[in-house]
Amino acid sequence: MIEAVGLTKRYGDKTAVYDLSFQVRPGAVTGFLGPNGSGKSTTMRMILGLDNPSAGHVTINGYPYRRLPNAARHVGALLDAKAVHGGRSARNHLLCLAQMSGIPARRVDEVLGVVGLHEVARKRSKGFSLGMGQRLGIAAALLGDPQVLLFDEPVNGLDPEGILWVRNLMKSLAAEGRTVFVSSHLMSEMALTADHLIVIGRGRLLADMSVKDFIAANSAGFARVRTPDTEPQAREKLSAALTEAGGHVLPEQDGALRVTGLPLPRISDIAHDNDVRLWELSPHQASLEEAYMRMTQSAVDYRSTTDQKAGLQQPLPPGALPPVPVPGQGQPGWYPPPPPQQGQPYAPAQAPAGTPAANPYAQPAGQPGQQAPQAPAAPAAPPANAPSADDLTKPEDAR
Repeated sequence: MIEAVGLTKRYGDKTAVYDLSFQVRPGAVTGFLGPNGSGKSTTMRMILGLDNPSAGHVTINGYPYRRLPNAARHVGALLDAKAVHGGRSARNHLLCLAQMSGIPARRVDEVLGVVGLHEVARKRSKGFSLGMGQRLGIAAALLGDPQVLLFDEPVNGLDPEGILWVRNLMKSLAAEGRTVFVSSHLMSEMALTADHLIVIGRGRLLADMSVKDFIAANSAGFARVRTPDTEPQAREKLSAALTEAGGHVLPEQDGALRVTGLPLPRISDIAHDNDVRLWELSPHQASLEEAYMRMTQSAVDYRSTTDQKAGLQQPLPPGALPPVPVPGQGQPGWYPPPPPQQGQPYAPAQAPAGTPAANPYAQPAGQPGQQAPQAPAAPAAPPANAPSADDLTKPEDAR
């Protein structure tokens, strides 16, 4: 288990981490989230004894990292995938680490197979891609078969197969009772991987709870309601009825209604009582990304601005309309509504059972009374003064 108590780190007049206290328990994947510059990497460096805290302390299984006997056998970490001598092969890099920690050489070949680098084990690491470097860093973390593992952005540069592999690896390590601490900016991946979250902003603790509780505490579910597009009066009628019943109704760009404050059965009853047909009535829960953005929006240090394109703005072509601004976009607390859950609008229509599938490349059959297409005309004869092929004997003539 990792335990931080009152952890503080100052660099001159800048406080990177302030009074940070948390526990990372074994048997679960704990995600470590926060905006850029929030102190995540500094915290991980203090856990591993690479930086000394200005105040407070952090321990691993009750001991500071530097007091752990043969720490590489107890703690594995990936903080920088580029921390490798480029002239060494992947195998020699791991073999060097193994010899310093008293790990048998056969373990090197085992972890190379685990991370999928056995075929390039004897190639120099300077030619590795970013994803291959990440795999090599993960192999180094697994080398001593440690009970505590720390990973800083482990899926950077990995392809979809590699990301899935890392996700399953983290879960399997936690299922074995190990302590797994993962820092990442990919909210969608954290939602699938992490069981617990520790969120910091500007060096301070913002949240320490499960993923499910974090989403529930920082977002509100809503119902998406759609009436027939050909009946706009029904939409207005339902909107008024829902508002009268205590719901909060917001229109969406595609004509649907976003309703909060009323459960789905109550919305259905209100629509039935008012003789309003529904095309859609579906629940929606905010994603981890939306919940995270709501919590950390006041703790972001680096914000982008709108590109004014000074002197580069091109005039609109004749007949073109300017883009329509989205109401509320750009204002604090605004988030785009989820896309409508509709079928594929461009899917081909299904043919009745027993009907042979149409050939999409076949030419349309001629209708009765229509003239059949004419055969292509023979190519026109060349002009009388055109040179023959026998005359083109010199290169300059061929040109």
